[in-house]
Amino acid sequence: MEPVTVGVEEEYLLLDADTLPVPLAEQVRAAAGLGPTVEEHELQSELLQVQVEVATPVCSQLDEVGGHLLRLRLALGAAAEAQGCRLAACGAPPRRSAVTAPVTEKPRYRAMREQAPQLVAEQLVCGMHVHTAVPSPEVGVAVLNRLRGWLPVLTAMAANSPFWDGQDTGFASWRTVVFGRWPVSGPPPAFRDLADHRERVATLLRSGVISDTGQLYWQARLSERFPTVEVRCTDVQLRADEAVMFAGIVRALVTTAIREDELGTPVPDVPPELAQAANWQAARHGLNGHLIAPTGERRSAGDLVARMMEHITPALDAAGDTREVASLVHRLLREGTPADRQRQAMAEGGLAAVVDFVTAETAAP
Repeated sequence: MEPVTVGVEEEYLLLDADTLPVPLAEQVRAAAGLGPTVEEHELQSELLQVQVEVATPVCSQLDEVGGHLLRLRLALGAAAEAQGCRLAACGAPPRRSAVTAPVTEKPRYRAMREQAPQLVAEQLVCGMHVHTAVPSPEVGVAVLNRLRGWLPVLTAMAANSPFWDGQDTGFASWRTVVFGRWPVSGPPPAFRDLADHRERVATLLRSGVISDTGQLYWQARLSERFPTVEVRCTDVQLRADEAVMFAGIVRALVTTAIREDELGTPVPDVPPELAQAANWQAARHGLNGHLIAPTGERRSAGDLVARMMEHITPALDAAGDTREVASLVHRLLREGTPADRQRQAMAEGGLAAVVDFVTAETAAP
């Protein structure tokens, strides 16, 4: 059986020489799009003009994912430098400007600003979204139900946003907290089946609190544009190879969930209050301390990572991804999360050192 396909979207910040977000997204995207290595559809606008987004083509192998991400990062980085700013793959800016970042001029984004102006003003956060193919929407809903318990582990491993307004927030992933303030966000609910999913989404749309399904900001959701499950709980990663690691893990989790659904394996019962508590704990501590297991026990972060890897090893083996993903996970456990490494840079040289570190890692091969 061929590995299921995967694609990755990444969001980045543009920072000026004073380490502040700078609204040059249109100029940077235009400059990058003029180069011979980037297709226009691979560069996308984001809510705020201090952010840029890329999307890889559909990939069958992890080395394809890594090659595309590094190509896009290098092209955007060069374009940013030509515009007098720097590309930063961090989940939140170490500092914010006193001037509110302008919204990208699209009707949808203007409507969001009208609905929640302060939330939009503070949406200076960048994530990574992994799309993994599923055979049908029905199977996609079953996959979502089986992913719910593992999302906090991914959130903890991917933590890359400890700073806000020049201060340490005490959270490893402040982005998770910021995003969790939207009305439909955080851990996804459990659904009985596809009909239940459709009816509940329709109810949310009728309520008017969201204007389209793009505002279903659950950490895992069915994609409206592609036949995929989209896992979006992770901060954008410092390095392209770390993004590749999560693409491999998410693909293996989805593959495992599909197989369990075929076998009729019981779906883990993760009550919504437990899912929310586990998500908060992951955002707060990253891998430093204890996390909440899908069954509710308090476990060390390292133990839960090991349990997840054991859970997905057959899928990693089948895709030929075990060696690469396991090596990257071991490096993560040894060196710490991106949030840990940002804090080390802060301790050694302050905010300027953090930005130098982040921007160097963003373009690292």
